[in-house]
Amino acid sequence: MDYFTQDELVDIADFFKNFADVTRLRILFLLRSGEAKVNDIASALGMTQSAISGQLRVLRSSRLVRSRKDGRSVYYRLSDDHIERILCTGLEHVEELYE
Repeated sequence: MDYFTQDELVDIADFFKNFADVTRLRILFLLRSGEAKVNDIASALGMTQSAISGQLRVLRSSRLVRSRKDGRSVYYRLSDDHIERILCTGLEHVEELYE
């Protein structure tokens, strides 16, 4: 059995906690198709910009999404391919449960 330190296990648990929120998952799945601004995400999800901004702050601090500024606009995207693979794996697993 692999040995992990307590700190590593806590970091892994904290990482997966970010996927336990439906709004954050909706944002992550939306960003699979590419970059988007807060107002575009809010519109697509039928939520307020402030609610989306708060969730993006959590996702950014957890390094699940990245942002870039273009003038006054801020664009968000998935931080890397690992995040997309995790989302796809989760989706595949859930789809198998319903077969």
